[in-house]
Amino acid sequence: MIYRYRFISEHRAEFGVKRLCQVLGLRRQGYHEWVAARKVREAREDAEQDLVLLITAIHAEHREAYGAPRVTAELHRRGVGVNHKRVERLMREHRIAGITRRKRRSLTKADPLPVAAVQDLIRRDFTAEHPGQRFVGDITCLPTFQGWLYLATVIDLHTREVVGHAMADHLRADLACDAITLATARGLIDHDAVFHSDRGVQYTSGQFRAALAKSRIRPSVGRVGSCYDNAVAESFFATLKTEIGTTIWRTRDQARHDIFRYLHYYNHDRLHSTVGHHTPAETRLNYAQTHAAA
Repeated sequence: MIYRYRFISEHRAEFGVKRLCQVLGLRRQGYHEWVAARKVREAREDAEQDLVLLITAIHAEHREAYGAPRVTAELHRRGVGVNHKRVERLMREHRIAGITRRKRRSLTKADPLPVAAVQDLIRRDFTAEHPGQRFVGDITCLPTFQGWLYLATVIDLHTREVVGHAMADHLRADLACDAITLATARGLIDHDAVFHSDRGVQYTSGQFRAALAKSRIRPSVGRVGSCYDNAVAESFFATLKTEIGTTIWRTRDQARHDIFRYLHYYNHDRLHSTVGHHTPAETRLNYAQTHAAA
């Protein structure tokens, strides 16, 4: 039907609308209604094209890592009322897709000595009632042409914010201690908080336990060989390695620079689905403001 209406529109000056409608078996009223609705259709098409451009811009701003849910959330933050199904359709039609996570290479070397005194205080409950209460951490490796660079993290389970981190060219316990020290120095860990990790030798060492005790932080460890017991820390590294877009750096300094920039982006700009598509830093500040007002 639409094609016949278009044919009439293109040849009406030569043959007339009445004659063309008769030949094509159409009602003139139907044709005129189609013409009247054309401006509405064109406006809708223009609006959709503008939306595609905005989706493309958001996708590029966030390292081409956002899928439809986060793109939709960012559109809502910018005051664009759009259904997630429409965003999914437009991204699919224009071949805009988020990045799929890569499998993480595990660095965990379990302490051969039993850690009987330390229990699992998290038990896969990766929630916290308020910031500064419960944390997880882990260590991952980043490849450079100068050798490995190792990254240790401290992640708040209420906000999902990376509140402490450390990077070094070694895997000694100092690395894990430095990450805890930074988080404590920033004032983002409460007394009697819980820090959960796997049973790697860095986290079961006497040096690390002393660092926790100094800051009045209780240790918690998962079971041997179970990545699910520390899933939040594992998931963060999978996200980082997927979104940062570099498989190997020329130097450790370049890797440090890129990781530092990514951590700032992750905490302050990247929307996190676990905290209602807010950024981790927003979640912490919103909590503080809400309870200050109360």
